[in-house]
Amino acid sequence: MAAVETAMSISDRSKARRSAFFGRRKGHALRPRQAELFDTLLPRLAIELARPAPSDLALLFPNPVDSVRLEIGFGGGEHMIAQAEQHPRTGFIGVEPFVNGMAKALAAIDLKNLSNIRLHFDDAVFLLEWLPPASLACVDLIYPDPWPKRRHWKRRFIQDESVAAIARILRPGGEFRFATDVPDYAAWTLKHLIRSSDFAWTAARADDWRRAWSGFSATRYEAKARREGRAPCYLIFRRTGDGARTPNDPRRRTTDRARDA
Repeated sequence: MAAVETAMSISDRSKARRSAFFGRRKGHALRPRQAELFDTLLPRLAIELARPAPSDLALLFPNPVDSVRLEIGFGGGEHMIAQAEQHPRTGFIGVEPFVNGMAKALAAIDLKNLSNIRLHFDDAVFLLEWLPPASLACVDLIYPDPWPKRRHWKRRFIQDESVAAIARILRPGGEFRFATDVPDYAAWTLKHLIRSSDFAWTAARADDWRRAWSGFSATRYEAKARREGRAPCYLIFRRTGDGARTPNDPRRRTTDRARDA
């Protein structure tokens, strides 16, 4: 567990200097095998931010990949693992600061012998700063912590600064995909993305938010939300090439669509 304690110590000192987008980092004790993977597998998969990022992120992976995607806050890794299995020619970078979530992902990667995943066990902000401009095909943020209390809204991941950071690393035509079961966070995200000239909301119909994007891999959290009567909301935003809004930009119909939803 030495790797866990070292990474958490460094990250927590950085977290203390600002408001972090995540809360506690550790839950129940890890099983022996999970702890072992932190010391053996994570060091091999962890991205070294102390080194300059390669101009081509495909170089991070041992086998050839055609594009690279990022998932921020992957939880237990269910969606990321399923996507990596379905798209072996795509490289995936997963970010998760929670020890138990990272442990689950490491176990699945080890079990399935996946070679197209790299990991960042820390705050996503540091990774976003490290990544080269226009280097990613897609960024996923699936069921992030909604920080429901008003005084905590500044800790929500979606802020003007993070939207700008995502725009910088997405290539033109790349997608930022967001899912939540909290209506207020969905509205918050729409507000922040719609006012950014770097993104266009891809929705074409009033109820598009009810439909998951093609290939979406549902998680246990989503299944629980549905059982408890909370409807998931799925939002897709496309990175515009020059920040210009297209003639049919859905932002022009935002008010009507939000009312219809």
